[in-house]
Amino acid sequence: MKGLQEIKSEIDRLVSTNGKTELEVVEALHKYYFNKAVTAEIKLYKKKKKKVAQITKDLKISHRRFYKILEDKKVEFTKYNKSKEEESV
Repeated sequence: MKGLQEIKSEIDRLVSTNGKTELEVVEALHKYYFNKAVTAEIKLYKKKKKKVAQITKDLKISHRRFYKILEDKKVEFTKYNKSKEEESV
């Protein structure tokens, strides 16, 4: 509980100095740490140490969202596409 009280007091201090609401501060922290986690997972993906299924499970996001993140960060990836296979059959 002591750690949580320290975090709350830091958020209150940030709110008073920045003029943002508590939710805006928490949302900014969430975005920062999510991006940090995604960057670490992408490094493992590039080295082929982790698969997309495992990464999306760890980050609790959908496959589509992960592929969109890869596109935004201009990372090469291969994606299984059923529609091309069905057309050739």
